[in-house]
Parts: sequence; C-alpha cells; structure tokens
Amino acid sequence: MSRFSRELTVAGALGLLLLILAVFAPNFYHLQPFISRLTSQMPALVAAVGIALVIISRQIDISIGAQLSMCAIIASVAAGSGLPLGAVILTSMGAGVLMGALNGVLVAWVGLPSIVVTLATMVAWQETLRLWQQGRMLALPEGIQWFGLSQAAGQTAVISVSLTIVIAAAWAMKNLALGRFIYAVGSDAEAARLAGIDPRRTTFGVFVLMGVLAGLAAVLNLVQSPQVQPNCGDGLELKAIAAAVVGGVAINGGRGTLWGVLLGLLLLANVNPALTHFHLPPYWEKAIQGLVILLAVLADGLGRRKRPR
Repeated sequence: MSRFSRELTVAGALGLLLLILAVFAPNFYHLQPFISRLTSQMPALVAAVGIALVIISRQIDISIGAQLSMCAIIASVAAGSGLPLGAVILTSMGAGVLMGALNGVLVAWVGLPSIVVTLATMVAWQETLRLWQQGRMLALPEGIQWFGLSQAAGQTAVISVSLTIVIAAAWAMKNLALGRFIYAVGSDAEAARLAGIDPRRTTFGVFVLMGVLAGLAAVLNLVQSPQVQPNCGDGLELKAIAAAVVGGVAINGGRGTLWGVLLGLLLLANVNPALTHFHLPPYWEKAIQGLVILLAVLADGLGRRKRPR
C-alpha cells in the first residue's frame, strides 16, 4: 500500500476537488465544455510522460515547451507545403528526435549537467522561433484540424492517442528492459554500470524519447486550432514537471509511476477551471503549480529521511 501512497493521495485530492466542483459549480460538468477542457490538456499529458521518464533517470529537461513550439511550427510549415497528415506527424516527431538527441549527446556523452543543457537549448529554440516567425501565427490547411474529422471525433482521437501513450509507456516501464534500465540508472548510475547497463546510452535514449513525445504532443496541440502560435509551448515545462512530481515521480530519480503522472496532470488541469468557477484570478494557477512542486519535493525529502538506510 505504501508503495502507491503518493498516487492514492493524489487520487483522493482529485476526487475531493471534483466533488467540491460538483456541489458548488455544477456547470463545470456540462458535457461539451468538459470534453473540450480535457482535450486541451492532452498535449501536456504526453509531454508529462516524457518528463517523467527523464526525471526517473535522474535528469531534467526544461526545454520541453520550446521543443513543442518548434515542432508545432515545423509541422505547420510541412502541412502548408502540401504534405499529407501522416507525413506532417512524422516531420514533427522527427524534429523532436533531433532536438532530443542534441540534449542527449550533450548530457550523456559530453557530460554536461542536464539543467544547463536544456536551459541553453530552451533559449536557443525560443530565440530561433522569435527570429523566424516574428510572432506571426501560421494558418493550417484544411484536413489538419481535428485530423480531418469532425470536432467530436477529433477530440475522441486526441484523448484516445494520449491515453494510449500513457498505457503503453506504463506497460513498457514495468515489462521491458528499457524501463528497468531507466529505473536502475536513476537509482544509482554506478551500480547500474556494474550490473552491465550503459548509463550513457540509457540517458541518451531517454532524451530521444522525450523528443519523440514532444513532437507528438505538438501534433496533438496544433490539430485543435486552425492556427498555430509560435509560443504555443510556453509554460508547458512547469505544468509537465509539476504533474510528474505531484504524481509521485521522485525528483532525485529512480522512483515513480506513469499512472501517478496521469493523476497529477488531471489534478493540476482542474486548478484553472476551479479558479474560474469560484471567480478567483486565473494568474494564481502558476503560483499554485509552483507551490505544489515545492510541497511534493518537500514530501519526498521527508520520506527519504524516514526510510531506514
């Protein structure tokens, strides 16, 4: 039971918040607005899965928002050039792979701290987009929005793809060698090396996976609107890291489940609608996210002190 205590705590907090909204703000549960809010959070969920893998491996990637923005713009340019939807998706994910591989090489093979590397690449991608697009929004051609489906079918597709990613990643982390390698490297890289695991290859692979998921999240984001903003990923890093840490992923690596990440994202995603329904200023959302991260890290620290050495 204690193994999943964080997940159970987050599930209880989410249930309590939803109950409060049901009692005091029943309009929150009107079907179409509810589905629209849920759909809008799916790119952040996919990004949070990637962030969780990075943190479990005892690294960090704060460039995820800039990666998503870059992938979204590259995908929109590809769509505007007449490429079919499948090619647009592969283009976005390919751009994510390249950006993730750059982070991975600098962290795993050059040996630079991941916080420094991803801060530098975040600024680099943001400035590249600023010079490239000058703040202009790009219009998407017909057949891209909602994957060329109706809005209802498109929303169902976005939610289904996102949940499939969570299920597949959770299964892989439990049943595949790569998942065990990520946990082992995050727990103790030197012990993992002595056990025959290459920490550098594992770390590199995690950053590449992060890039793939950033590219997919960019597609799930751009199909929800007829236009793409060059800063569409701004602030995503805070939400994704918060969802992972709140969901039980240990900030010092080696522990955490993707089911907890899902619960953490759903909890944080309902903060802004709750503020709106209770007529509170929406700018409190980021302050609450920061506070939640601090409390989660504090809880991890206290938990490590209580565990026997």
